[in-house]
Order: sequence, then structure tokens, then C-alpha cells
Amino acid sequence: MIAFAAQILAFCLLLLLLLLLQLQTTMAGDSSFSGVFDHGSHGVTLVKVDEAPRKCSSAAAAKKTDDDTAPAGGAPPKPLLVAAPCDAGVYPVVVFLHGYLAYNSFYSQLFEHVASHGFVVVGPQLYTMSGPDTTDEINSAAAVINWLAAGGLTSKLPPNVRADATKISISGHSRGGKVAFALALGHANVSLRGGAGGATIAALVAVDPVDGFAAGKQTPPPILTYGGANSLRVPAPVMVIGTGLGGLARAAPLLPACAPPGVSHGEFYGECAAPACHLVARDYGHTDMMDDVTPGARGLATRAVCRSGGARAPMRRFVGGAMVAFVKRWVEGEPELLDCVRARPETAPVVLSAVEFRDEAIANHSY
Repeated sequence: MIAFAAQILAFCLLLLLLLLLQLQTTMAGDSSFSGVFDHGSHGVTLVKVDEAPRKCSSAAAAKKTDDDTAPAGGAPPKPLLVAAPCDAGVYPVVVFLHGYLAYNSFYSQLFEHVASHGFVVVGPQLYTMSGPDTTDEINSAAAVINWLAAGGLTSKLPPNVRADATKISISGHSRGGKVAFALALGHANVSLRGGAGGATIAALVAVDPVDGFAAGKQTPPPILTYGGANSLRVPAPVMVIGTGLGGLARAAPLLPACAPPGVSHGEFYGECAAPACHLVARDYGHTDMMDDVTPGARGLATRAVCRSGGARAPMRRFVGGAMVAFVKRWVEGEPELLDCVRARPETAPVVLSAVEFRDEAIANHSY
């Protein structure tokens, strides 16, 4: 009888041990997933890189060619804000394009978040003043990418840190999201050279992209076609991040919506061919992924003009983590983090009102 009781006790202890191990494994997985929304394991350096001196205007200089970039190792075509890991290694590149009339420095905390997970983040200042036409900034962004592909960033990084220019992803916020789509769809007046491996755009992440003022009032060049699903055949995987408050006016008609319905995230995702995904932060606004402090008149406008969900940190952590998970999936072949976003969206630091995925494989992305 005592021996039988001992066997039962041993069995119960073994079962308890197995349950504890399972719980520990689950918690470790949750921690790894949720960790993508926190600062990563790398220390980060944030530096400004000045642009090359402007050339004298002439008919010859005005003509753009595939070689119209600064020489490798020289100054870039546009001023850059670069966030990079401090630890020695080779890291994929993410080029982030700022929103309309914003400064690249308004996204420095977002850049640092992404870089801390093992990426070199490059934010060009495409312009300081601009009209509705985005053609010039599309061409400027293409020139920056070609400069990166030619090895221009090499001397600007910490010792023993290298940027893998064969794996360049592009991202952009608001009008910058439109420009990112335009680049991927070939609207630039120069071809994207890519790195030594011939790569061009590895992945695209559009953060609350905006194509104009309203349906039928797009800014040139128009990106949305209103042709239905699969109208935008981007030759790279696409993540579209939206905001629940971006489509709401701050004070109509004086302050209309910053991401108007009909030209924003829903329409971009609706036209994207697979693979693509769509995540919407329900309670946050169009500029809520920017820095906690955005100085100056333009910085004040980022809070005064657009509807906001309050504290920016949760939205910034979400956008940074989603970007990291997506790029790791499609550039580094590590699907676990993105799979967790899909399976357990409640673990994100914001409430998601949309979690949509299109899973069809495309050429050159076999992960």
C-alpha cells in the first residue's frame, strides 16, 4: 500500500514538473515576442550625416542618370539621421522616409528602437519645404538608396559595424509612406541599383500612408489605382500600419483628418498583392509614433493638427516592434515574431482593431 502511494506521489510530481516546464516555455515565448516592442539588446548610436555640396546648375548637371549619387564614402545626396547598433556586426538597412513637412529627427526614438534589434536605420531629410507634388522627394530617396548601395555609409558607422546594402528595406510615414510605395513601384527617374547581390527593395513598411487629400484628389504622382485587390503589385512584401484616429478630423473644416479616408492605410492595403499585412492601432493618431518631444513650430503642429491618443510611447513601441518583426521575417528569414503578432495581437502595447494577412508567396522571397 505504501509503495502504491509512493508511485502515485511520484507520478503527480512528474506531472507537476512537466506542467511547470510547459508554463516556463510558454512564458519564455511570450517574453521573446513582447520583447520586440521593447528596446532590443543592442546599444545604439545616433548620428547626423551632412549632404554633399550642391552642384552648379547647368543643362548637363540637370540631367539625371543612374550614376547621379555622391561617390562611395563621400557625403550623401541628402542629410541623414542614422541609428546603428554599437556592437560589431553586419546589419540589414531600413530607410525611413519622414512625413509631410516633418523633420527626420522627429522619429529618432523610433529609429533607436528598431536599431536596437539589429538594424541600421537611415532617415534622409528629403526637403524642408515642398508643395503637393512628391516627384522630387521620390527621386531624392532613390538617390539616397543608390548611395547606400554603393557603400556610402561605410565610413559613417561605428567601428566594426557594417551595413548590408544588399538587404535594404524601405519604410515611410504619411506622405513618406506614399513615397516608399512609389519607390518600390518604380516611379523614380533612376533605377535602384541595389547592392553587390543585385537586391533592390527587400521589404516595405508604410506607416499610416497618405496618397493625397481625398479620393479623386491625390497628389502627384498618384499611387492608389482604385482598381481593387492586387492593383498594387509591389515586388516586395508589404506591411501597412494604420491608425484608428488618423481618419478623424481634429476640428473640421479648419483642421481636416491627417490621414483622410479614401487615400490612407485601408485603401493601400486593399490594393496590395500578397504577401501583405495590415495592422491598425485603434486608439492612436497619425503622428503618435513620433518622439515624445518634437521641438519648434513644426513639432508643435504634430500635436495640434492631428487627432492623438495621448502618450506616444505605446504607439511608438508598437510601430517599432511591428517593423522589426516584419523585416526579420522577410529579410532575415525569422518568421517567429511576426507569427506571434498574428496569433496573439493582444500582446501588443496597443489595441489592434485590424490584423489582416495575405499569405501568397512571391518570387525572390522563399522563406
